[in-house]
Amino acid sequence: MVDLKLSHHPTIVYRPIRPSDLEVLEQIHAALFPIRYETEFFLNVVNGNDIISWAAVDISRPDSQSDELIGFVTARTLLARETELSDVVGYSSSRADHTLVYILTLGVVEAYRNLGIATSLVQQVIRYAASVPTCRALYLHVIAYNDPAIHFYQKMLFKCVRRLPNFYYIRGRHHDSYLFIYYVNGGRSPCSPLDIVAMVATYMRSLFTSLVARLWKNDERKLPSTRWSKCKESNSLLAITQNKRIIITPDKTGCQCV
Repeated sequence: MVDLKLSHHPTIVYRPIRPSDLEVLEQIHAALFPIRYETEFFLNVVNGNDIISWAAVDISRPDSQSDELIGFVTARTLLARETELSDVVGYSSSRADHTLVYILTLGVVEAYRNLGIATSLVQQVIRYAASVPTCRALYLHVIAYNDPAIHFYQKMLFKCVRRLPNFYYIRGRHHDSYLFIYYVNGGRSPCSPLDIVAMVATYMRSLFTSLVARLWKNDERKLPSTRWSKCKESNSLLAITQNKRIIITPDKTGCQCV
C-alpha cells in the first residue's frame, strides 16, 4: 500500500489493470468502500472478463512500487434494453444494439488525491465510451451522503437524473442513491413534460412576435402616401394628398390650397 505522505513529485501514467494488481486492488477497495466485493469481482477485473478497467501508477516511486496501483476505475458495457435507463437515454426498441457504459468503482489512495487522477480516470472511460459507435451514455450511482463524489461528478458535467430510495443496504441500514449520467455519441435525455411546455411556449412567443411584426408592416403600407408630379401649365410641383392639393410655385413666394 501507499504511504500517507508524498516525499516526491509524482509522475502518473495510466494503463489497463493486470492480474498482478489483484492483491493491491482488493486492499484499496477494502480501504475505500463500505461495500464488500466478492473475490469473483476482482478476478473479473484483473482478467478483463466482461469488465474494462484502467489503473493509475506513479512511475517516479522506487522500483519495487513504480508499477503499483494508486488509483483505478472499473466499468462494464451493457445493452441499453437490459437496463432500467430506457426512459432517460431515449432508447428506441428499433435500435437493439445501443449500449451504455456503467462505472462500477472509482478510487484513488489518500496520498494521491487532489492531483486530478480521478478526473483523468473518468476521462479514460468517457473516451472509451465515445469510441464505441453504439454507446449512448455512461452512468453510475453515488450514495446520497457522499457530497464530495456528488460535487465531483457534477463538475465533470454528469447529469443527476433521479434519486433512488433505499438503493444501498450497508451494515443493516438502507441508503438512497443518486443516478448520474453522461451522454456521448448523440445520446440525449428524452423530453420531459416541462421540456415540452417550454418548447411550446417558445414557439408561441416566436409566432406572436412574427404576427405583430407583420401587422405593423401592413399598417405602414396603409398610411397616406404623397406623390409629386410636374404641373405642365405652371411648371410647378403639385403635391397630392388625401383630401387636398398644395401647389408650390417655383419662386417659393407662396402656396395655394385647393
